[in-house]
Amino acid sequence: MLIERTILKAIQEKLGTGKAILVLGPRQTGKSTLLREIAKNADAPTLWLDCDFPKTRNDLAKIASRSQMKDLLGNARLVLIDEAQMVRDIGMVLKIITDHFKEVQLVASGSSAFELSNVINEPLTGRKWEYLLLPISTGEMVQHHGRFEESTHLHRRLVYGMYPEVVTNAGNEQEVLKLLSTSYLYKDIFAFQDVRKPEVVEKLLKVLALQVGSESSFHGLSDMVGVDHATIQRYLDLLEKTFIIFRQTGFSRNLRTELKRTRKIYFYDNGIRNALLGAFQPIDLRVDIGALWENFMVSERVKRNAYHRFYGNRYFWRTMEQQEIDYLEEYDGRLFAYEFKWNPGKSARAPKTFLNAYPEASFQTIHPENYLDEFLRT
Repeated sequence: MLIERTILKAIQEKLGTGKAILVLGPRQTGKSTLLREIAKNADAPTLWLDCDFPKTRNDLAKIASRSQMKDLLGNARLVLIDEAQMVRDIGMVLKIITDHFKEVQLVASGSSAFELSNVINEPLTGRKWEYLLLPISTGEMVQHHGRFEESTHLHRRLVYGMYPEVVTNAGNEQEVLKLLSTSYLYKDIFAFQDVRKPEVVEKLLKVLALQVGSESSFHGLSDMVGVDHATIQRYLDLLEKTFIIFRQTGFSRNLRTELKRTRKIYFYDNGIRNALLGAFQPIDLRVDIGALWENFMVSERVKRNAYHRFYGNRYFWRTMEQQEIDYLEEYDGRLFAYEFKWNPGKSARAPKTFLNAYPEASFQTIHPENYLDEFLRT
């Protein structure tokens, strides 16, 4: 079952514009499949370089001149480098192709190790288009089989998430997620960073999974995990760069009582969060449904915005008096506020303090009966 990814069309529109195209993101989200689709639809001599193979890695790593590169490229006009982060000094290899072979369109995919090893940013400054490929989005599934069909899978998405292999393997979700959350989840961190205590990373992730949707502090996490603040900060940074988690900061403009130094931490995928806890029980038996719903809504909105090149800011809002709003977006000089409720019968109102401080802001309650129309519509 091939599910068309939203960024495919955007990438195809950038082919031939004189810049390298980089597809980044966590492992197992379909980057190789995306590159194959680009190759299939291309009308040009194509060279596919799979860096999972040692010979390919060695051949690319040995290139030290333009003539050596020309021998490798041959008559190719489209060059696709998959798992490019596996190659030593890959940034310079990409730079040679982009700078000296203007007739060649370069497309490279790489996991989050690109970010961890910082191998591409400086060599390709101003020479690249960059795209992020996360787990499949709700919008992509709506395009694939329709709005009604996707709505019938909501409970499954909340428990098992949206990784491609999970979506396409109904009945085997737990087995797939266990493999993803052990074999692949930490691979880039351990391969590219000096992490001496992997058990601390796993413990931190489990604590974050239990706290999802709640405010987190370095002090609190340090106490629960049993390591110092600096280690917590470093590991959170690594987990963000590997696209396992992301942070959301508090919004503050007008009120002294607004909490602006706090943060919430979410998982990019509900299935990974649940796999870390071994929590796969059905929705009607869960006590954490509110947290699952909030994490799913925020992560799906993040995917929607990334795939459609939305450049606004996102926050949550809370005051010292415990007034709060789950999610805010700020763009075009306006504020859009959202509260997430699993029960459609429980409507919410924006706190008067918020409305008085930001009278131009809009406010909506998002629940299972309107999320496809009001929050994830593209």
